[in-house]
Amino acid sequence: MTGWATHRARWRGQEHPAALEATVEGLRVRLRSVAPEEGFEEVAPGLHVRSVPARECDAVLSVRTVGTWRGADVVVLDDRDDELLVEATGGSWTAARAAGFDRVDRGVWRRWVPRDDVRGLREDTALLETD
Repeated sequence: MTGWATHRARWRGQEHPAALEATVEGLRVRLRSVAPEEGFEEVAPGLHVRSVPARECDAVLSVRTVGTWRGADVVVLDDRDDELLVEATGGSWTAARAAGFDRVDRGVWRRWVPRDDVRGLREDTALLETD
């Protein structure tokens, strides 16, 4: 897994880590590469970037890491030492509160949990509409 929540883009047959940028001309995708590629600018040692219109990408994907903690579906947001910061996705505030999650905003419940207690970690990928 490349990160807890990120974007990727398929451009000219290759998949790249990516960042989205809204501009007055429309959505742009900042493609990243660790190796030099044609049209990419080296912005730091080992980091090459190229900005392209989203419509030029074969696909733009939203990727997040999900799993279960004590039977509850969660999204992983961050990590520290042997813990993961997870957000409950079940939609029940009573269940989230009963499980010890902290309310950080309306309908948003988070908690630090032992990394080893989170089961079935996997990437959840969604194709984004870019038109």
